Amino acid sequence: MAEDKYSVEEVEAIKNKILEALENVIDPELGIDIINLGLVYEISFEDSGVTEIKMTLTTMGCPLADLLTEQIHDALRDIAEVTEIKVNLVWYPAWTVDKMSRYARIALGIR
Repeated sequence: MAEDKYSVEEVEAIKNKILEALENVIDPELGIDIINLGLVYEISFEDSGVTEIKMTLTTMGCPLADLLTEQIHDALRDIAEVTEIKVNLVWYPAWTVDKMSRYARIALGIR
């Protein structure tokens, strides 16, 4: 059995770097980052550096899918451990305003 390249702690640290980078990906319509909007459901990181971002959009027909995917690639480009990025758009569970952080709700005036 091959030994893992990264320890559990190192993987968590890398995922935190990824999460911080994704906070710089701003939804241009709402002006809030995709993390605080609650659009990112899961971040997977493999020892090989393959990183998968499982996310949704506020609406199924959202025209910003390509733009956000491009911004995600740009945001993660400088993380040395990330060798490949896969953005997987999912529609379940459906996004609702309940998924937004307190910060996003305040910024958008939603209670």
